[in-house]
Amino acid sequence: MESLDLTFIKNRRNQLAKTLQDMADSMEMKNASTYMKYENGTYAFKAEQLPQLAKVLECKISDFFNSGVAKTEIKMKKHAAV
Repeated sequence: MESLDLTFIKNRRNQLAKTLQDMADSMEMKNASTYMKYENGTYAFKAEQLPQLAKVLECKISDFFNSGVAKTEIKMKKHAAV
């Protein structure tokens, strides 16, 4: 099972200048603290939350999984050039 790239989620939120409270409201969560626990990995996002999260972050669901692959490919290319 692949895990979500929480760094991508946090960075994307910051790129869009959305606060933790903005995200909590958009995701219908109790408060900013609750959303923060998801973003930090204390709680796990559920599959049914991903479409809404992608909508709020203006990205594709697959973006939540692809970021780690891209980083790995970049590292491999750097080593291959040496």
